[in-house]
Amino acid sequence: MEFLLEDIGLGDITTELIVPLGTKVRAQIVVKETAVVAGLDEMKVIFDIAGAKISCLVKEGDEVAQNTVIAIIEGEGRAILSVERVALNILSRMSGIATETRKLLKKVKEAGLNVRLAATRKTVPGLRYFDKRAITIGGGDPHRFRLDDQILIKDNHIIIAGGVEEALRRVKTSASFFKKIEVEVKTAEQAVQAAKYGADIIMLDNMTVNEVGEVINTLKHLGLRDKVLIEVSGRINEENIMDYARLEPDIISIGALTHSTKSIDVSLDIIEVRKS
Repeated sequence: MEFLLEDIGLGDITTELIVPLGTKVRAQIVVKETAVVAGLDEMKVIFDIAGAKISCLVKEGDEVAQNTVIAIIEGEGRAILSVERVALNILSRMSGIATETRKLLKKVKEAGLNVRLAATRKTVPGLRYFDKRAITIGGGDPHRFRLDDQILIKDNHIIIAGGVEEALRRVKTSASFFKKIEVEVKTAEQAVQAAKYGADIIMLDNMTVNEVGEVINTLKHLGLRDKVLIEVSGRINEENIMDYARLEPDIISIGALTHSTKSIDVSLDIIEVRKS
């Protein structure tokens, strides 16, 4: 409802001046480029609020071709036009994220690599649920939604604690066994410390391909690789994802999936008007 109030304000004055009260319309939602569809459930909720009937012709996660009609909407013309932009914006953004996630994941899977693709918390405030659901629809992992989901010791925590070992000691002294512990590291030395002192997951942050390879080889040499999950994050994009994936980390997380992905072009087209 907050999204609708933000957009509509005190009323859609243009629609109210042009569209007579009681005008019924039939419209179609068109995806105007090849895409993975995401956000149908959210779109349904918005049109339900407008009192419109919506029939979806595809499912969440379906891959569709350019100019595919994915839904038919029927109802009061004024109401449909008033919520149109909010519904399309959510559908457009979520489909863009799902499409990019699926594209990158396909590259990894087609190479026969068992690497998970994950999101980050680099989302627009208020849109995290939608962004992370889109990641899931695209086949990726949402990672943590909130700070209370999982313990993730980052560089500033390590600086304040005085080192990886002390940061882990403080956490393990009081944290529930139920919460996994992840440590973000910048060097091979920090990675070894994290593995030795009880991290469940080690995030190799903003490392080059060579640096990631060095860390993984060091952990293997010390017999520590199988004791932890390895997540690689930062500097990863479509051009270099395979270079990182071939090193066989367990997870690759990409902030750009939610902060830089292009939305998919979608439209609502009126195809029938019935005046009362």
